[in-house]
Formats: sequence, C-alpha cells, structure tokens
Amino acid sequence: MNKRLFALMTAFIIAATVLVGCAPKTDVAETPAPAETPSETPAEEPAKVEAVDVRKVFVTPEWVKSVIDGEQAESDNYIILEASWGPVADSPDYNTGHIPGAVHVDIASIEGEPYWNIKTPEEVEKAILDLGITKDKVVILYGSDVSGTARVAYAYLWAGVENVKVLDGSLGAWSAAGYDLEKTPNQPTPVTDFGAVVPVNPQYWTSIEDAAKRLEEDPNFKLVSIRSYNEFIGETSGYSYIDKAGEPKGAVWGKAGSDPYHMEDYTHEDGTYITMDEMKALWEGLDFTLENDLAFYCGTGWRASIPFLIMYENGYENISMYDGGWYQWQMNNNLPVQLGDPAKGDVVYTTVGELSNDKAAK
Repeated sequence: MNKRLFALMTAFIIAATVLVGCAPKTDVAETPAPAETPSETPAEEPAKVEAVDVRKVFVTPEWVKSVIDGEQAESDNYIILEASWGPVADSPDYNTGHIPGAVHVDIASIEGEPYWNIKTPEEVEKAILDLGITKDKVVILYGSDVSGTARVAYAYLWAGVENVKVLDGSLGAWSAAGYDLEKTPNQPTPVTDFGAVVPVNPQYWTSIEDAAKRLEEDPNFKLVSIRSYNEFIGETSGYSYIDKAGEPKGAVWGKAGSDPYHMEDYTHEDGTYITMDEMKALWEGLDFTLENDLAFYCGTGWRASIPFLIMYENGYENISMYDGGWYQWQMNNNLPVQLGDPAKGDVVYTTVGELSNDKAAK
C-alpha cells in the first residue's frame, strides 16, 4: 500500500469517528428515569407507647391498648377488670360494652359486713384466685365509680399483687381515644396458688384499735379524713344508713368533694385522677404534712383509697388506710369524738354515746 492510499484511509476513519461521537442521543437514552410515586413512600410508623414503672398506678388508654396488642412486657401476663358493685348481671357498664377481653369483678368480693372493711385474708385470696390472679399477674382496673375502682386496687396491693394499674379516665377515656368495645362476656380462668401469703403488705392497713391508740400516743400520726366538710364538722353523716355524725377525736381534714358520691377535689371533670403535685396544692394549709405518718379514712373506705394510691404511686411508704372509717368508729359508744373544726378552734369533744341519731343523709 502506497503512502497516499494509507493517508486517505486514515483520514476516513478519523472523520467517521468524529461523526459518531457528535451524533444526537437516541430516544432510549433521552427517556428520563420514572419518578418515585407517593405509594412507594414508606408509611410512618405509629409512635411506640412507652413502658411504665411497676409502681405506676394510673395509666393511659394508649398504654392499655399497647398491652392488649402485645407491645409491652406486661402483655404476657395480665387481666383487665371492670369493677362495679354486684354480680355481672347488675353491671350496665360491662353489659353495654367493655374493653375487649375484660372480666367483671364485684367490689363486694373484697369487702363486707359488719364494718365494710377489707375481708379476711382467706376470703380476699379466694376472690383473687377465682379471677386467675397471682402475685405476679398484672391487674388493670377500670370502673364508672372512681372511688370503688380505687378501693379494689388498694385491696389488691394490700393482698400482694405486685403490679396494679387503674385506667385513668375509665371507659370514657378509652372511647375518647377511639378504641372499640365488645359485648361478649369473658370468663376468668381460676388458679390455685397466689404465690405468697396474703396479705403481703399488712402495713397498708390500720385497725380501729391502732388508730385510736396512735391518736393518743403518737404526735407524728395523722388520721386524715377524706370526707366532705359537712361530714368532717358533724353536720351530716353523709350516708342514709349512718345516723350519727362526727369524726374521731384528733382527726384532720383532707378534703374530698361535696358528698360520698362525688370526689371533685381528687378528680378532674373528665374523670381522671389528680396528680401528686395537684394533691400537694390541695393539701396546702391543712393540718398535716407529707412527713407525717398518714392513715386515710372516709365513711367506709372507698374515697380514702384515692389519696393512698396517689401517694403509693409516688413512692411514699408512710401511708396506710384506717379501714373502718367513721362507720365502724360510731358503733362504739365509748370512743372519743370531735364536732366542729379543730383547725378553726371551733370544736366540741364528746363520745359516740352522746351523739344524736338524726344526722343521716336525706
């Protein structure tokens, strides 16, 4: 091949290469990558409900739902109880709609005559075992009566159940959160061994004898009346079945509400319980402090359970319930009584036997 022919071939190859490199992009190359559609965007995960401490009593509907859904450590061993007075047939709240899986508990299963005190350890243990409750089973309570529900929670803590919860705001809060109800009744599975000797916490209970003795001998002991002011000063007994009115001599007032069936001082309008900080504010200026040994009482033990639970939840150990309340005190004619308000210097001291019998609530 001569040099002239080689040069022409080389020039042709170079020109062809340049033309290819400058050629426009094909249609395939110009097609843009498909945009990500909204359906391919990952859905946002619902916020995880935080765990609560074993000593935490008042819990949210969101936490209870997370237990039901298997999202909490408590999910493995729990029972939900709707607490009201009487058998399940007499509980309109349970029969018209209850939290899924809930079982009815009769408040009378833990208290009874003659004083409406907590029943004997043997009776309470049997009632607990019949519900399938052991000391390490998580018990979640709710009920339309804030005091009655608290009463059952107190009794279970006294017995030795280690993890007792109360749904704050009860069924109203559950429904407001958008959760469903069911009407199908649920039956518990009884057990035979509680796992401890009942009561595990006898220190939570103060007898009438100990209350009377400590009022006389222990200046740091305060018997705190969780009753309306008219009950506290002896204007009314507060109950249709109690004829005498007054308070044990030496008792101090801890507020409550307008009558035995309304606890507006210890609850909000939506039915939730007040907090420890709110209770401290409620007690400002009253004749006791958080450093005293406090025994709460009321008429028959329901209302007094609420401040007990609030203090228990916040780690206090200097608390108990004088379970007999005014009902048992006024059955003993020799016990000392005060009429009026000692904090105001307007008080008369007498005995039960000297009281009139015309103070029953009308």
